[in-house]
Amino acid sequence: MTRDEFEAATGVSRETAQGFDHWRELLVEANAHTNLVGRSTLDDFWERHALDSLQLMQLIPSGTRRIADLGAGAGFPGLALALACRDRGLQTRIVMIDSVAKKTAFLNRVIGELGVAAEARAIRVEAMDPSEDFEIVTARAFAPLNKLLGFAAPLLKSGTVGLFFKGRHYRDELTEAHKHWTFETEVIPSQTGDGVILRISEVQRVR
Repeated sequence: MTRDEFEAATGVSRETAQGFDHWRELLVEANAHTNLVGRSTLDDFWERHALDSLQLMQLIPSGTRRIADLGAGAGFPGLALALACRDRGLQTRIVMIDSVAKKTAFLNRVIGELGVAAEARAIRVEAMDPSEDFEIVTARAFAPLNKLLGFAAPLLKSGTVGLFFKGRHYRDELTEAHKHWTFETEVIPSQTGDGVILRISEVQRVR
């Protein structure tokens, strides 16, 4: 997929597509010395990373004010959502969490250059203040679902929704997670591969 094909497929503005392209260029530069993503995946940036991340927008209500992205890495999906929210004129702030300072330094550089409504924090997910309010919590390639729910549960208050990317073995992860947690689940097929997005809410630890 090329940038023009990405622009046509998503309907984003030319300015937003240019923002994605600038992010891609910064990622290629940074990835040469900091392991942000697998180098082989950069050749397929537009579909494997950008389009894959952007599909979450169809699941985010227009009135959403704050989104937490756990294990943000190189910014997928957090930066993609920040660009898309600005493209749609939404007043949504993305808070990206990663324990690796080199990754958050990269994210904050991109945030500054793109001028999007986001921030990156170099902290462990479990160190987040559970009193912070988020309507959406996202994660992509962060942890198995059972472990991920352990991290995310303090943030998944009543009304807060988790949107978690999972691969083809998601059923095994759901089976294991249900041994330790009760939750509502909607399984949404991915638009870019054989994985899914799990829409999870009402999370409670099994007593």
